[in-house]
Amino acid sequence: MSKVAIVMGSDSDLPVMQEAVDILKGFDIEVEVDIVSAHRTPEKLVDFSTNAHKRGITVIIAGAGGAAHLPGMVAAMSPLPVIGVPVKSSNSIDGWDSILSILQMPSGVPVATVALNGAKNAGILAAQIIGSADKCVLDKIVAYKEGLKMAVLEKGKKMKE
Repeated sequence: MSKVAIVMGSDSDLPVMQEAVDILKGFDIEVEVDIVSAHRTPEKLVDFSTNAHKRGITVIIAGAGGAAHLPGMVAAMSPLPVIGVPVKSSNSIDGWDSILSILQMPSGVPVATVALNGAKNAGILAAQIIGSADKCVLDKIVAYKEGLKMAVLEKGKKMKE
């Protein structure tokens, strides 16, 4: 069974990152959540990043605010796909520092980056990555997207009434 690791630089990021946890659990994907600070626990960062694939992790979602080095540093050391979630934190410059720190990665060290505070989309993307090799998860993604379509059609119908 595939497992997604969700890491963040601080517990203050959890309200944002919880959306990724919730959507992945909704797809019945196992999730592990931890705080791994690029600046305050660099040894833990190295251990996590270099060993995640050995522990059955399939995709890593890393959320960070401010300078937001966590996703890029994880991607630098892990062979797994990393999805970065820029978090608008109390020390952030409207979130732009986080967005650009995660988005502007050098060639050879990709980090898929979602919108500011876009942890739900990070969870969906992680499920889609897993679904590319797991038909059960893929079927759940197809049903989820069908549900999105039906919700929009229903809202349009109600608007016309």
